[in-house]
Amino acid sequence: MDKKPRRAGFLEKTAELFDLPADALAGVPRLELTGDGELRMENHKGILAYGSEEIHISAGSFLVKISGQGLELRAMTGLELLITGKIEHIQLT
Repeated sequence: MDKKPRRAGFLEKTAELFDLPADALAGVPRLELTGDGELRMENHKGILAYGSEEIHISAGSFLVKISGQGLELRAMTGLELLITGKIEHIQLT
């Protein structure tokens, strides 16, 4: 049985039109780790726990747990946050 190819949805077409990643329009969380010293997260839902060795962030349907040494929340807006320090572990639950 041949499967029909999936048609691109509205968000995918819009993202392609404006040359954006599809996740940027869908509002899904996006994590970007640079080395072991910087984590940028887009589309978060807030900080649930904060300490120099562990930070918990709500991502809507799941939780992001970051652990390490000297962790710091360097910047935060309603959509994006930046964590620096020695990042040793990232867990999605």
